[in-house]
Amino acid sequence: MLVAFHWSNNTLETIEIDEPLNVFGESLLPCSEDPMTGFLRDGCCNTGDQDVGSHTVCVQVTEEFLEYSRFAGNDLSTPVPAFGFPGLKPGDRWCLCAPRWLQAHEKKMAPRVFLTRTHKRALDTVPLDVLRQYAADLN
Repeated sequence: MLVAFHWSNNTLETIEIDEPLNVFGESLLPCSEDPMTGFLRDGCCNTGDQDVGSHTVCVQVTEEFLEYSRFAGNDLSTPVPAFGFPGLKPGDRWCLCAPRWLQAHEKKMAPRVFLTRTHKRALDTVPLDVLRQYAADLN
């Protein structure tokens, strides 16, 4: 385990995170810094035991997915300035919760995935062969 810093209730907390490895066991690449994503808002899909949503799947959002997500009760397009959330637009990359991605896959609404930027812990929820079907970064 590694140590990272995380803002919670206006307090800087020290938390333990898993080793930053992607689904191939290689170094985890950043997902997005504009908008800044990740459970730790460090641009990567890093995770640890405190990340109960498992924000581990790096995706490129589409209008179709954003509409689906809003309908499913998770509006990712509307800005929430109080939390520093700018709202997402089609084309943005985002660290999505693995269970939410799997739910979208089951409804045929899942966005494309960047496997080299997706944390290996996503495999606790989504099989690699399923993620590969949506790979945006494989030839």
